[in-house]
Amino acid sequence: MSRIGKKPVQIPAGVEVTVDGNKVIVKGPKGTLEQGIFEKLSVAIENNEVIVSRADDERETRARHGLDRALIHNMVVGVSEGYTKSLELAGVGYRVQLKGKDLEFSLGYSHPVHYAAPEGITFEVPDNTHVNVKGINKQQVGQVAAEIRMKRPPEPYKGKGIHYVGEHIRRKLGKAAK
Repeated sequence: MSRIGKKPVQIPAGVEVTVDGNKVIVKGPKGTLEQGIFEKLSVAIENNEVIVSRADDERETRARHGLDRALIHNMVVGVSEGYTKSLELAGVGYRVQLKGKDLEFSLGYSHPVHYAAPEGITFEVPDNTHVNVKGINKQQVGQVAAEIRMKRPPEPYKGKGIHYVGEHIRRKLGKAAK
């Protein structure tokens, strides 16, 4: 039995959840999200909670039970609080600045690197070596942060590059190590 799938999702104040066939729509103060649900699952709203239940115990149904419950939970948290991923630039001369809604990086290349803000994502630049990626869709926030990180991934010898705040970069010794 799915432990995650059995847990009900609490609906906070100001958030409205509606079920339309096999689609769940979540509206809140930060925006609206919708997600399709696996056809063998049913979603019910009772006592300010969203309950996901399944019709049978087939392998795929059991697998999707916990997944769809987690996706609904992520939507509820997204429209009420939002998601943030923080990135940090490490290296001499590595900088970032906000140009309108887009980002412009100086990453040691011969040219500046531009990153356009996708729909639903906002950037915050507290200083020239930190970037906060904000949005209501958890998957989209993580994807955008990963794409930015891939512009100059951290390297293991000096630790230069773009990395998540709090991420530990495993360092290697150089040629001098024997």
